[in-house]
Amino acid sequence: QAQLVESGGGLVQAGGSLRLSCAASGSIFSINAMGWYRQAPGKRELVARITNDGSTNYADSVKGRFTISRDNAKNTVYLQMSSLKPEDTAVYYCYADVRRWGGYDVSRYWGQGTQVTVSS
Repeated sequence: QAQLVESGGGLVQAGGSLRLSCAASGSIFSINAMGWYRQAPGKRELVARITNDGSTNYADSVKGRFTISRDNAKNTVYLQMSSLKPEDTAVYYCYADVRRWGGYDVSRYWGQGTQVTVSS
């Protein structure tokens, strides 16, 4: 199994910044894509993803404000969020597409979620 542990959420004023981290551990041979979703009432959105070679994709709603990065040596993905808006308020979930030791299949694992609240 693999486990993902998130950190870095919280309350911030509009225009502020936060950095989310998500560290994967366990029986990991390799990780393909890693990324972040967010869940607000009635809406689920892929915020950003990054492949193992560093290619990135972003939701239109966060382009130019959020930056995703990863440290492959630490199996960790980060989300730097700047110029935050009240509409960014959500629970943020990280994921990792993991190939475990001794297997060939790739499975998606999820973090526990971290609340980000942006006040106006």
